[in-house]
Amino acid sequence: MGSLPVFDDVVAAAARIRGVVHRTPVLRSRLIDEQVGASLYFKAETFQRVGAFKFRGAVNALARLDAGQRQRGVVAFSSGNHAQAMALASKLAGIPAVIVMPSDAPAIKLAATRSYGAEVVTFDRFTESREAIGAALAQERGLTLIPPFDHPDIIAGQGTAALELFEDCGPLDALIAPVGGGGLLAGSALAAQGLSPQCRIIGAEPAAGDDARQSLAAGRIVRIEVPHTIADGAQTTAIGSLTFPILQAHVEAIVPIKDEALVAAMGLLAERMKILVEPTGCLGFATALRGGLGLEGKRVGIILSGGNIDLLRFAQLISDAKVA
Repeated sequence: MGSLPVFDDVVAAAARIRGVVHRTPVLRSRLIDEQVGASLYFKAETFQRVGAFKFRGAVNALARLDAGQRQRGVVAFSSGNHAQAMALASKLAGIPAVIVMPSDAPAIKLAATRSYGAEVVTFDRFTESREAIGAALAQERGLTLIPPFDHPDIIAGQGTAALELFEDCGPLDALIAPVGGGGLLAGSALAAQGLSPQCRIIGAEPAAGDDARQSLAAGRIVRIEVPHTIADGAQTTAIGSLTFPILQAHVEAIVPIKDEALVAAMGLLAERMKILVEPTGCLGFATALRGGLGLEGKRVGIILSGGNIDLLRFAQLISDAKVA
């Protein structure tokens, strides 16, 4: 799988992906700052290509393949955003791609992945193992397996989002990022090491699937059943063997967030900032809204990790919350 990435790998990734990956904006809201009692800097990966930060890691990982690997192609597994990222990055690089996706993945993500020209293989996320299916395809077809988070080039690539945030805003007192498998949070921690070493690193995950919190508390990787949550991008059953030691070394806390809080955060971002953020992408902001972390008066970075949610689904979630 490779050795643990370090800050220099994030810097190298930033240079490698420049010109292919968008440098996304950092957004502010005076009203939200007043509500939270802190200065929030939103890194809007909703405006990234494929609508999510995952494109960063995909482009970086593919750029590191040798000629033989590029010719044979790649296989990846994902609930949606890594799938789309690998599909588009592979298309741009002229590399064949097979993507293993759950049959109940959001229709918008399945459609986008196919539209980029990737071969999609579906499975039942509650009864089948995506890791086993991906490994079997890699073996049978000679493909290079690029997992969604537990890969040094993926972690380094994802860290470029936080790297840009620190470059644009300077040192921050805290940075909050979603955690599913831990690639984004681990990469963010590495970026902070180099550019804002005093920054507190905080993760946010669905309360229904708090395996990262459990893992840090237990001092070992804890595996859970597939969680039932609207945050489909964080429906992982365990964090990675590479991401875990990085989180252990640098992350102060993992905060569990309920689905209702994600919907409230989605609505607030749409109303106040006019941006559409998917439930997983709202994990960090919902954590700041929740309070209790001593963020008052501080400069806080929030990574809005993606915006891939069907408009009807978004409207239904907001509508149901208002009725309730």
